[in-house]
Amino acid sequence: MTESEEQSRDSFSGKRGFILASIGSAVGMGNIWRFPAMVSLWGGMTFIIPYLIFVVIISLSGVMCEFALGRAAGAGPCGAFGMCTERRYGNRKLGERIGLIPVVGSLALAIGYTCVVAWIIKYTYMAFSGDLVGMGQDMDLIGGTFNDTASAWGANMWVIIAAVATLLIMSLGVSKGIEKANNVLMPLLFVLLIGLTVYVATLPGASAGYGYILTIDFDLLANPLVWIFAFGQAFFSLSVAGNGSVIYGSYFKKNESIPSATFYVALFDTVSAFLAAMVIIPAMAAGGAELNEGGPGLMFVYIVNVFNGMAGGQIIGIVFFVSVLFAGMASIVNLYEAPVSFLQERFGAGRVKATVAMIGIGCAVALCIQSIVSPWMDAVSIYVCPLGALLAAVMFYWVAGDRFALDNVNEGAGRPVGRWFVPMGKYAYCALAVIALVAGALLGGIG
Repeated sequence: MTESEEQSRDSFSGKRGFILASIGSAVGMGNIWRFPAMVSLWGGMTFIIPYLIFVVIISLSGVMCEFALGRAAGAGPCGAFGMCTERRYGNRKLGERIGLIPVVGSLALAIGYTCVVAWIIKYTYMAFSGDLVGMGQDMDLIGGTFNDTASAWGANMWVIIAAVATLLIMSLGVSKGIEKANNVLMPLLFVLLIGLTVYVATLPGASAGYGYILTIDFDLLANPLVWIFAFGQAFFSLSVAGNGSVIYGSYFKKNESIPSATFYVALFDTVSAFLAAMVIIPAMAAGGAELNEGGPGLMFVYIVNVFNGMAGGQIIGIVFFVSVLFAGMASIVNLYEAPVSFLQERFGAGRVKATVAMIGIGCAVALCIQSIVSPWMDAVSIYVCPLGALLAAVMFYWVAGDRFALDNVNEGAGRPVGRWFVPMGKYAYCALAVIALVAGALLGGIG
């Protein structure tokens, strides 16, 4: 990328905007409904301990790798991969073609998220209108409402609303659209989650949930499955898939520190997951619900039943679904950004035209897959996302080379990382990405 191209390319205004947008890309449904379910299913701290270990490893290798790769190329996956193969083999088209895999994966995940965000928008509306609390604790009615919403053509209007909202944010560009949206959404998300955490702590019976979260079962800790699922959760939560982090990295200024930014992204992503667990698990304990319910049913069925049984349940439902909506919108914007950027880089399309084209495609497909969202999301997250992450790591560490990797991750860093960074990425992280692919295929999903 030439100096003039770098100056004309849209970018985040500074480190704060980049960090908040990256946090937004990582804080999604995996943190809100998957992490609490995993913590509950695998015994509280028994799951959290290996999860934290993997967060550290993946942050110090995978997240920094993808940020640095995108920034070095000043492009998304296709341009970044093409830069690496051109550097090593003199063949740019080879890398560009391989880079299509994470771009397609990002679009496929964005399509699934369009449906999920549509459900959240509907439930947020129902929370404000009183329709949600009006169902009381009739589980047949609550479950039936969600089944109707998630059925074929069941949320058409809401899917269109989700697509239009995403279009409005992204059409404004990186600094004026994505950055400004995350500057509002992310701080408010944490404020709302903290408020919910404080409220739930006052509920009778909530202490049982906290006790469960703090439980350590050393026999279960020795079970390899706990470590596999903890790794899968950390892998997916940190949004390493060779697409979103690469494209956001391409908008990060070269005089800013990638190691420092990575620390804050990992920190606040983990904090958001813990806050979600500290809301959902004690709330379900207070409501006498089973603690090991996961998937969409946790958010749209079981937790609705719990909130409806609380004093002030409508207000709590409003705060909860607004929080989830903020997380969902931040994630969906990130997922659409890689394919939008691809159209801009590859075909010279303007920002608005590229955004309309990709979100138009996403909306059309989302309308058609409403009854198969869960298997759609599983297929993408099990196969395409780990493959994209592995390809990005191979390109950065193995194809571009050791010196390239170390120089680019340290550019702009006040405290550079040491030589440990390259072997950790080349061997430990790449091995983990392979395990993610194999374990995901064998177990039907690990995160």
